[in-house]
Amino acid sequence: MALALGVAVPTSFYSPTRQRLPSQTSASRVYAHGRVQRTFRCMAVSLQTCKQNIVRRSANYQPPIWDYDYVQSLNSKYVGDVYTKRAAKLVEDVKKMLDKVADPFVGLDMIDDLQRLGVFYHFEEDIKRVLENISNNSSNDWNGEDLHGTALKFRLMRQHGYNIPQGVFERFMDESGSFKACLHQDINGMLYLYEASYLSVEGESILDEARDFTTKYLRQSLKRRDIHHDLAMLVSHALELPLHWRVTRLEARWFIDVYERRPDINPTLLQLAKLDYNMVQATHQSDLKHTSRWWKGTGLGEKWSFARDRLMENFLWTVGMDFKPQFGYHRRVTTIVNALITTIDDVYDVYGTLDELLLFTNAVERWDITAMEQLPDYMKICFLALFNSINEIGYNTLKEQGVHIIPYLQKMWADLCKCYLLEAKWYYSGYTPTFEEYTNNAWISISGPVILTHAYFLSTSPITMEGSQWLVKYPNIIQWSATILRLANDLGTSPDEMKRGDIPKSIQCYMHETGASEKEAREHIKYLIGETWKKMNKDRGVESPCSHTFVELALNLGRMAQCMYQYGDGHAAQDVDSRDRVLSLLINPVPLV
Repeated sequence: MALALGVAVPTSFYSPTRQRLPSQTSASRVYAHGRVQRTFRCMAVSLQTCKQNIVRRSANYQPPIWDYDYVQSLNSKYVGDVYTKRAAKLVEDVKKMLDKVADPFVGLDMIDDLQRLGVFYHFEEDIKRVLENISNNSSNDWNGEDLHGTALKFRLMRQHGYNIPQGVFERFMDESGSFKACLHQDINGMLYLYEASYLSVEGESILDEARDFTTKYLRQSLKRRDIHHDLAMLVSHALELPLHWRVTRLEARWFIDVYERRPDINPTLLQLAKLDYNMVQATHQSDLKHTSRWWKGTGLGEKWSFARDRLMENFLWTVGMDFKPQFGYHRRVTTIVNALITTIDDVYDVYGTLDELLLFTNAVERWDITAMEQLPDYMKICFLALFNSINEIGYNTLKEQGVHIIPYLQKMWADLCKCYLLEAKWYYSGYTPTFEEYTNNAWISISGPVILTHAYFLSTSPITMEGSQWLVKYPNIIQWSATILRLANDLGTSPDEMKRGDIPKSIQCYMHETGASEKEAREHIKYLIGETWKKMNKDRGVESPCSHTFVELALNLGRMAQCMYQYGDGHAAQDVDSRDRVLSLLINPVPLV
């Protein structure tokens, strides 16, 4: 399988023009950045023969609060035949309910509940059948439906690939093109219209108007405090983050408690949701313990005090991308990839000198074990961990599918390190990139393409030459997902990173270039996230060599990014929100009656 391994970094949707950086010579230099000064003499033949006096940075990352022994002690009683048979009986009971549904809107409400409760994956064929029947029988006649029904039908049909035009909402608008003011009295309908608006693509002005209209009146309804407590909780939850942007597994845990208080509760469905949640959590604990043993075996967490030791958080990302129990191997491999990314990122951002980073980048580009000899000792263990782990992933794929994927994986890691290196050059030269320059590099340096490349090969069978070559050309679905990851990361992490003297992020680059305030810059970044979601909504339906499963993984990476950085740096800081997510997703089961 031939593959050109040279890097052709694509232009982003900002279409920037790169500026040439100041060249790096071999003369001695002193760089001052923030509170840290580095003095070093560049290499002549090898790093080990070069006299150095290096004062290295430290991000002062705290040790992990979830240590190895604690992770290995995790245990769940929700395993074994007793629970498996009980869950299977509940699944069959719910299937029978779906089969008996005659009213299409009862069916839509049930599908919505199945999705929000996180048990939809048991009923994928049933859901397809219900939606197909609705599509075939509606004859494009939406006129008899109220706002709630129209919005719910629109959202679910679009989510499942049906091309529903925004014009179905025109009858709720007046002659001026605005939504009728009387609609604000229907808070439930407004909430469903709000959620539907986030399935929009670029240029859909009616859905843009719907989003602005519903956001305004839903916020006002909360201030008036004249709506029922349970509805107010749903409205507040939606305004914080729309359903389309939320992580499925976290939403399920939250919605189980909400659903239990509803007057129209379906006891069978609630029992299934609770039991399934706990059984899947037991599977996640097994996956987590497996990757914890791998991580301890590398020694990176113990030997590299400067880097983030965040095995639990790295695993949390994989649960957000795909929680389904049958994909345990995928979660384990993706956790390994995430842990390696986190560690290598800290080498480039925090610890390595420019000369060392040049050597490491070259070693990854060559993907040759002999290149390791040029590396300083602390880098050797990192390179070997990367080299062995990725080669093992490639070996398993070759064994199972007969496809040699290592060249594709290596190319993505090389591209990532090159983008890391460019940022390191900006740092050492004191260079502030333009906003476009920064984003063109940063959506790759955030590691989204590396994560999604591995996810593609893990989720695709059979792997084809066409799909593999399509993948390394950075298709739109990867670019949009990675862009959301980058922008969400910048919103959450830039305050801490600026304090320790890192390179400017998107917020600072935009401020520097436009003269905007930090508040204005943040609002602009949030706007770009929304616009990028529109691009992703469109491209999820574009014909390509990728599977529906891979598209959902790309969407879920964007969702997980907004979750992890919603209140700050949830990946590194181990704050209260991050701890609560870990406890609810991976440790504490849902209480059963």
